[in-house]
Amino acid sequence: MVSAYEIDFLPVGEGERSGDAIAIRWFEPDGQRVLIYDGGTREYGQALVAHVKRHFQTDFVHYIVNSHPDNDHAGGLEYVLDNLRVGEVWMHKPWDYSPSIRHYFDDGRLTDNSLKERLQKKMSAAYAVQKAAERHGVPVYEPFAGSQIGIFTVLSPERDRYIHQLVPEFEKSPALKKEASASPLNSLYKAFDSVQGAIGYIAALWHEEFLPDNVTTSAENESSVILFAKTAMDGILLTGDAGIDSLKAAAEYARVRGVNLADYVTFVQIPHHGGRHNVSTAALDLIVGPALAQQPQDTRKRAYVSVGKEAPRHPKRVVTNAFNRRGFKVVQTKGISLCRYEGVSAREGYAAVTFVPFYHQVEE
Repeated sequence: MVSAYEIDFLPVGEGERSGDAIAIRWFEPDGQRVLIYDGGTREYGQALVAHVKRHFQTDFVHYIVNSHPDNDHAGGLEYVLDNLRVGEVWMHKPWDYSPSIRHYFDDGRLTDNSLKERLQKKMSAAYAVQKAAERHGVPVYEPFAGSQIGIFTVLSPERDRYIHQLVPEFEKSPALKKEASASPLNSLYKAFDSVQGAIGYIAALWHEEFLPDNVTTSAENESSVILFAKTAMDGILLTGDAGIDSLKAAAEYARVRGVNLADYVTFVQIPHHGGRHNVSTAALDLIVGPALAQQPQDTRKRAYVSVGKEAPRHPKRVVTNAFNRRGFKVVQTKGISLCRYEGVSAREGYAAVTFVPFYHQVEE
């Protein structure tokens, strides 16, 4: 079992915009392995390549994983493929399922090919990753539950759910024949979020949490590739922008295979920049365990979140409080690079992190 590794959360995003780029290396008896999980925006690709060359001392990446097709996750990966040697690319290709999903849509003029082209155009950043891999002769695999990518196991999404439930509901897909109604509470939250500074603050107590199950995120976010790995010291869970349904599905997939995530996870990515549409009390109980009676003074558990330096409303306090309650010290990028490491020397030039506190006032 791997005992030495580094995980870098990189500071994607200019101003208020956020994105995700995570670079990982671990050490096996015959040498290091490098995995990139998302590449941030198109503009961030150059910084990601420079980071790998400088800190991992290599121009070879064994695995690239694109969690889902949003631009702030897929955008920088084309540059990586054009400027580093890459062994494998793991990404979903929703456009390849046009013949299987065309009947879900209301537009009778659609053909298999026109739907394919529409999806490729609407998800151009992800499609560019596939085309770059093809240019460089890099094999592309689809990361469905059960796939093994180095030391990581894919826990979600399962193939049938991805093709027949998630892709037809993508916001970038044509209109469905029958639109599903959104949660009224979720719609209300989104309306509040759309107005800068509209939400006030209310008191928060350690033993009280309000993170309901009846909020939703986009189907694109729910399609995020969730990865889990066990090392000698840690259980690592990467979530992309996954929402409540996918977090629960990942926990169930692991449970059926004899792994209770709540017993193993000591390092977790807070999904979707700490947004409140992606976690619930029930989902967090499954993946990282229930809230503790009191805040622990000393814990090695960490929850990292990627947030733009000037992002005014992320991560949500109600979300970071929830991870604090479960014994995880929360760390945010906010314009700086973060490195979690075990079994290797501390990196030169990296200072000790500042933890996000437990807030006694949270968003209303």
